[in-house]
Amino acid sequence: MNEILKYDSEFTESKFKSFVDNVFIQVHLAIMMKEPKKIRHFVSDEVYHEVISKVDSLHQRNVIQMYDEINVKQTTILRQEIKENFMEIEVNITSRYMDYLMNEDGNVISGVNTDRVEKENYLVFRKKINFTKQGSVRKCPGCGASIDVNASGLCAYCGTTYNLEEKDWVLVSLKTVG
Repeated sequence: MNEILKYDSEFTESKFKSFVDNVFIQVHLAIMMKEPKKIRHFVSDEVYHEVISKVDSLHQRNVIQMYDEINVKQTTILRQEIKENFMEIEVNITSRYMDYLMNEDGNVISGVNTDRVEKENYLVFRKKINFTKQGSVRKCPGCGASIDVNASGLCAYCGTTYNLEEKDWVLVSLKTVG
C-alpha cells in the first residue's frame, strides 16, 4: 500500500474496503431494481454498459433478477499496481445471497430462493494519479447542492450525476465465479 500512499496520502485499507463493499451491493441493487443510473458515478463506461445490457435483457424477458439477503462475507485486496496515469487495485469479495429470477407476478422462474449461495467476485478499481481532491461535503456539479454520493450519486434537485472518475476510485471490472 506504500505505493498508493505516495499518490493518495488519505488512503486507508479499511475505508477502501468499505467503499468496495458498498459499490458491490449498489451494483447488485441497481440490477435488481432496474435502475442502472443509480450506479453511474461508481463505475466505468464499460461496466455501466454491461449493467445496462443486463437490465435491458431482463426487461425484454419481463423478469426480475433477485439478489435477496445479499451481504459481503469477506473482502481481500489481491494486488495493487501503479500504472502510467492511474492506480489500480484488484479485490476479491466473497458474497452470499439468494440468486434467482422471478416473473413480474412474483413467481420464481429459476435459481435459488431458499438458501443463500456463496460466490467469489473479482473487482478491479482504478483511480487517476492526478485526481481532483474533494472535500468531505460533495457538491453537485450542476447546481452546487450537497449530494450523497453513497446513496445514488444523483442530485436530488437537478438530477446531475456526480461522476467519481476524476476524483475517486471507479469500478472498471466485475467478474463473478460460482
